[in-house]
Amino acid sequence: MAIKATIYKAQLNLADMDRNVYVDTNITIARHPSESDERMMIRVLALALGWPTDTSEGTIELAKDMWEPDEPALWQKNYSDEILHWVEVGQPDDKRLMKAAGRARKVSLFAFQSSTNVWWNTVANKLTRAQNLTVWQIPSEQSQALAQLAQRGMQLQITVQDGTLWVNDGAKDSVEITPIKLMGPDT
Repeated sequence: MAIKATIYKAQLNLADMDRNVYVDTNITIARHPSESDERMMIRVLALALGWPTDTSEGTIELAKDMWEPDEPALWQKNYSDEILHWVEVGQPDDKRLMKAAGRARKVSLFAFQSSTNVWWNTVANKLTRAQNLTVWQIPSEQSQALAQLAQRGMQLQITVQDGTLWVNDGAKDSVEITPIKLMGPDT
């Protein structure tokens, strides 16, 4: 018998002062049996950072990448089912990222493992043609601290200012995250 997903729920309060995005929403996260707390929380972080400034064409949502190989970790689709934003987490191969760049208007990747620099050195040159790709590195010690906030029921406040994020679990714990842009447009 296959092991089923574990369901996590989060009340997410986002105040992104850099982009003037303010959201208060509830999310349900289906955590794959092989997914770590760290990866799951990076998906939540990517959801917050990828929240569109204009939701007239839909919002970003968690996808089924670990169940469906043709789906990303998150995506934003418009009402015509066109992929506006494709979001990956981890260290996918260059072919997957190039395919995503051809399918979506915008592609973002959030790499968080301690081996990100080694991985990036092997794929960076292969991705230069993807003009719509932005690659972010979340420092490993920060992503591990973020994983400590994972609970089956979460209240997360995420504040973004000057490129730095503060994630608070509604109790006493807070994590500061400063993503490093490895590649992508300046805008």
